[in-house]
Amino acid sequence: MAKSMRGVSAARLLLPAMLFLCGPALGAQQTTVPSAQPAQPSADEIARRHAAQDEKLRTDWADFAKYRDANAKLSPPVKNEDRVVFMGNSITEGWARYFPAMFPGKPYIGRGISGQTTPQMLVRFQPDVVALKPKVVVILAGTNDIAGNTGPSTPEMIEANIASMAEIAQANGIRVVLSSILPVFDYPWRPGLEPAPKIIAINKWMKTWARSHGAVYLDYHSAMADARGGMREGLASDGVHPTEAGYRVMAPLAEQAIRKALRK
Repeated sequence: MAKSMRGVSAARLLLPAMLFLCGPALGAQQTTVPSAQPAQPSADEIARRHAAQDEKLRTDWADFAKYRDANAKLSPPVKNEDRVVFMGNSITEGWARYFPAMFPGKPYIGRGISGQTTPQMLVRFQPDVVALKPKVVVILAGTNDIAGNTGPSTPEMIEANIASMAEIAQANGIRVVLSSILPVFDYPWRPGLEPAPKIIAINKWMKTWARSHGAVYLDYHSAMADARGGMREGLASDGVHPTEAGYRVMAPLAEQAIRKALRK
């Protein structure tokens, strides 16, 4: 019996990796660039976060609280300000701390939340994007849906949520940049799902949708993928989440897409 219980305990400690795929919680925007990747959390820390996540899913499923105070303190954009909001998951949340170095002087706002899927982003799109009155929104979403973070999702479900976010933005006069899902060969917290071809298919749909609906398609995938459809070596810490080197590949591509959107 003791041996069996130890197995159950170990399984409970591994389970949170599905929900906390980006490691330690990150601030919305920091003014300094870290010199090293954050340390991996301990088993006790993972268990504590799992309990907190369970509570959050019951009380604030879309995590409106994450940026509520920051949104309230944010001043309206000034005249001729090219404000941009980056909406996304842990990849966007992790990137925001590099914004001051990679986009110096630019009024770019990170609104990524670790582990989130497209339905969660869609629910919080009004307070975390529309209410901030940006000229452009850069949407990077879908990989956690493929990983099943909030349950099974078909490509059609993912595509519908992404299209809905884009349509809400356009209805409010916000130009849209749709970012390709980054390449992934396998999810370390959910191995065996073979995400690479699914990502390629959704990106193909996204490119077509953007062309026919007046949005800009931002292709990170082609610049970051290896021959297997996974992330090129050195660009991600775990095959999913970019390192600083990965973000430095992404930054000029994002800047180019934003400039194109502003010309529309």
